[in-house]
Amino acid sequence: MAILDNLTKAAKGFFIEEDEAAAAPDAAPAPGLTPTAPAAPHITQTEPRHLEHIAKLLAGDGKDFGAYTKMVASMAGSGLTGPLLYQTAFNAFAALTGVDQPALLASADALAQKLTDDRAQVLQRHREKLGESANPQGPTSPLVQLQKQESQLQADVAALTGQLTTKSQQLRDIQQQAQAERQKTQGALASYELANAAAAAELQAHRQAAQSFLAPTPTR
Repeated sequence: MAILDNLTKAAKGFFIEEDEAAAAPDAAPAPGLTPTAPAAPHITQTEPRHLEHIAKLLAGDGKDFGAYTKMVASMAGSGLTGPLLYQTAFNAFAALTGVDQPALLASADALAQKLTDDRAQVLQRHREKLGESANPQGPTSPLVQLQKQESQLQADVAALTGQLTTKSQQLRDIQQQAQAERQKTQGALASYELANAAAAAELQAHRQAAQSFLAPTPTR
């Protein structure tokens, strides 16, 4: 029957897939086991390094729930769906591995716990990188170092701004004093010019009078 041929091919493909996974441990994670986590802002695609990390985290011995989900995915290509797909895959998986249903479901719970524990560790490291949590046993994260430099530079800028404000006020005071001194000097010069001009005019007037009135009289 065609469906039996397809199931045979699916089971065979399952073992070939397991062999390839052993040769390449960085294979993609099994369908349906990707953790649900809040998406980071503006992130629309998972980084390959994170997919590789999850794949390594969920890698098993071929007798766990991850291997079972791969057989489910393989048999889904044969046209099976719903309960029939999962039951048929389980029957084949149990026959090949000897794993019963309680052990299979316990394996699923163990994988879920792995994801939970790993996420907790990642979030803790994330808080340490942001400086929200201390890490006394490790070096200071680059972000924390940059934040410290930022705070220091902000303090320096504030100090320089205060100095600039003080110097600016001193400059305005000096400019006002210079303007007043300039006006005083120019006023003194103008006063002197008036005095000098008046004296020169008076002197000239007296000279002309003296020259006119003191002219010698003609002798007879």
